[in-house]
Amino acid sequence: MTENEQLLARVADKARNTRPWGWASLPAPVDRTAPSRAEAALGFPLPPLLTELYRRIGDGGFGPEYGLLPLLDSPPSGEPAAVPQYLANREGGRKDPDWPWPEGVLPISHWGCAMYACVDCRSPQATVLLFEPNAGDADHAWYLDAPSLADWLRTWLDGRGWYEEDSEGPDLLPWADFARRTGRDPATATPPLHAS
Repeated sequence: MTENEQLLARVADKARNTRPWGWASLPAPVDRTAPSRAEAALGFPLPPLLTELYRRIGDGGFGPEYGLLPLLDSPPSGEPAAVPQYLANREGGRKDPDWPWPEGVLPISHWGCAMYACVDCRSPQATVLLFEPNAGDADHAWYLDAPSLADWLRTWLDGRGWYEEDSEGPDLLPWADFARRTGRDPATATPPLHAS
């Protein structure tokens, strides 16, 4: 059994035996076409481990705090689904350039108070980020939650997350790539065009 298979088995076991806040039962896994439909809507591939979570365990409803968001469709509870939330966040960033949403950063879990755990689908290891906008400044709203989705899941399984009541884990570090990924870094930004 591979390391990912072992991790999926542990997640499945915990998902069957615990319910995050607001979820009465574990939703059924997504159908086999859902990941490709999600990728077509997003315009980028999902990390393989994230795809397997949705295909083998459930369409959200398990994981830290409020649990993973559903992939495509919002449940009757009104919790947003990951794909529509990403598309709304990208559109919001286009309308309000002070709050850009990085391309390829998919919200996967809502923490409440406008905070989200997000997977950077452009990173090879599927880095997990925390979006925490309550300080009121987009440049200081993104933090590195876990170096990989696998690490993020292990932290939840082991009860060691920053969100645990008795956690004494390290403070989260700012996400260093935010400015570069959103074009807010003056060193990498495209200079404006000048009319002749």
